Amino acid sequence: MAYQKKYALIAVVGVCVASGVAWWSQRPAAVDQPSAAPAASGAKAPAVEVAKVTSITMVDETQSVGSLRSRQGVMLRPEVAGRVSKILFNDGQRVRKGQLLVQFDDQLQAAQVAQAKAEMSIAAANHKRNQELVAQNFISKRSLDESAAALEVAQAKLDLAVATWQRLKIVAPFDGVTGLRQVNVGDYLKDGTDVVNIEDIDAVLVDFRLPERFQAKVRPGQKAQLTVDALPGRPFAAIVQAVDPLIDANGRSVGVRGCIDNRQQQLRPGMFARVNAVFGSRPSALVIPEEAIVPQGGRTFVVKVVPGDKPDTLVSQRVAVKVGLRQPGKVEIVEGLELDDTVVVAGHQRLQKEGTPVRVVDMSRPGGGKPAAGPAAAASAPVAAASAPAATPASAGPSKAVVASAAPATQALSGPNPCLRGADATR
Repeated sequence: MAYQKKYALIAVVGVCVASGVAWWSQRPAAVDQPSAAPAASGAKAPAVEVAKVTSITMVDETQSVGSLRSRQGVMLRPEVAGRVSKILFNDGQRVRKGQLLVQFDDQLQAAQVAQAKAEMSIAAANHKRNQELVAQNFISKRSLDESAAALEVAQAKLDLAVATWQRLKIVAPFDGVTGLRQVNVGDYLKDGTDVVNIEDIDAVLVDFRLPERFQAKVRPGQKAQLTVDALPGRPFAAIVQAVDPLIDANGRSVGVRGCIDNRQQQLRPGMFARVNAVFGSRPSALVIPEEAIVPQGGRTFVVKVVPGDKPDTLVSQRVAVKVGLRQPGKVEIVEGLELDDTVVVAGHQRLQKEGTPVRVVDMSRPGGGKPAAGPAAAASAPVAAASAPAATPASAGPSKAVVASAAPATQALSGPNPCLRGADATR
């Protein structure tokens, strides 16, 4: 019995000691809990990166590729066979419309023209004589009719001889520059043989294609900028002349033709061109970084950062927006935001609930990741980050148009723009 009491006492003492140790081990945690509470509450506010809504000039444009071709170009070929007797041009020479370029041997045809002229002279004299005799009633009117018919036949023979003779001359059909001749004096050419090409390159055409969704935007008279790989760093301005009414069923694209003033002879037909078609511009468009866009359920949202109910606090606000034009890294906002609003560009996944407290970090600072001091700092910190990139698209679009349009003016070109004349205008 005494043995059992001894072990019961030991058990009671052990329980008391264990309880005391447990109470002592928990005491520091209980004492320190109040000081740790603020840190825990501060950690609940997620860190986000933000940007300001800025206003820039947005250019409605699209890119394509095309090829250059002459405004007018033709390969001269003889219509009749013959031997070349004269070549009256040099390779690469500028020629005028109607200028004689190649003369074939025309001795036989010239003789036929002289014979036709003599027959014409005899027929005309006989018809005149018959008119006098009919007036004096010496011959019948039938003889007069026969002489008139003979005169018409002689005139037709003369016209045929002259036309055959003229076909032995190859003349320039329009103003242009000759290419490299393919024949020499003394060559006997069959009809249809290539002689030389003539290119009118005072203005060159650029043919390119655009997706069918742009067919309602592009129209004659609009501007386009283009660059060619052969002349890097030299932009050129083109005027849209025509839009193909037929949409290609294979690629679902529409053909567009533009004209470029090339009186400085910098461009050549056949060059590869990168075209930037400009449909219009908006001088005061509101834009945000494209990272701020949150698509959901067919709609587009952004998370705006606004001041909270408590001083020096910021909370999230989900806003539905309507987007417009897009540029690399930038999206135009048509509805839903105003100038200088602050939107979240990173950290959306942490803001699941409306009105969630947030702390703004400025990653552009050397010690990126440090929270901003308050709403004032949150509003000012993103300005530097957002304003610098925003200036790039504003200068990228219009500057190309300014440079492209100013380049011809610096060369002191004279005369009207050849792109403003008709394709078959007589000069």
